[in-house]
Amino acid sequence: MRRTILAITAVTMLAACSDASPDGARISLSISTGAENGAAAANQGMFFSGTATGPISDGQNELVIEKAEVVLREIELERIETGDCDEALDDDACEEFEVGPLLLDLPLDGGTDHQVTIPIEPGTYDELEFDIHKVSNDDPEDAEFRAAHPDLVGISIRVQGTFNGDPFTFVTDLNVEQEFELNPPVVIDEETVTTNVTVRMDLAAWFRDQSGNLIHPAQANKGGEFESLVTENIKQNIEAFEDRDGDGDDQDES
Repeated sequence: MRRTILAITAVTMLAACSDASPDGARISLSISTGAENGAAAANQGMFFSGTATGPISDGQNELVIEKAEVVLREIELERIETGDCDEALDDDACEEFEVGPLLLDLPLDGGTDHQVTIPIEPGTYDELEFDIHKVSNDDPEDAEFRAAHPDLVGISIRVQGTFNGDPFTFVTDLNVEQEFELNPPVVIDEETVTTNVTVRMDLAAWFRDQSGNLIHPAQANKGGEFESLVTENIKQNIEAFEDRDGDGDDQDES
């Protein structure tokens, strides 16, 4: 079942980019879950809904992810000639999908969920940046988000489900900037009508040890045995790429 972003309006979609491309070019941001090769992951039973596609299994343990939420902030595309969006002096150096906190309710069928489309200026973009963002209890930029989601204050990621039938809730206050090289770069020129960039989060890899065995997500909560392991797994198992047909698979992109 495809799920959509919470707390986003048409106003914020358009405000994310102040000037439309003179050629009418637009770019979409999508979110996908699953391993790099979607077909292979499906064959291994590594998708996430306990209803349609079955649980994640390592042969001994069974993990069912029923809900996964991630808070992002400062989602930006960086032009190839720009060193860093945070240090750029030119307002046109980076295109902004979203500045304020954005709650992603991740698709759990291994598919791709379109999030937002914005106008984009011609140019070559070689990097996508965003913050995995711990919701602050006093930052004015988080005020609207806090009011809508008071249960997420102090949290950046929340995952719920069962492990061997035992219900769990995993939360983390991971607060980190993520930068992804787009290779090949996204080129917006006079021939571009629309394109898409997909952020893929490999949920099946988040709760595994170095040997590939599943671990109980509750043991990765604050102070838990696997806290640092899962934190690194999350950071290492997110990627971004141009995905023109928005299917979540970069294998067919030229």
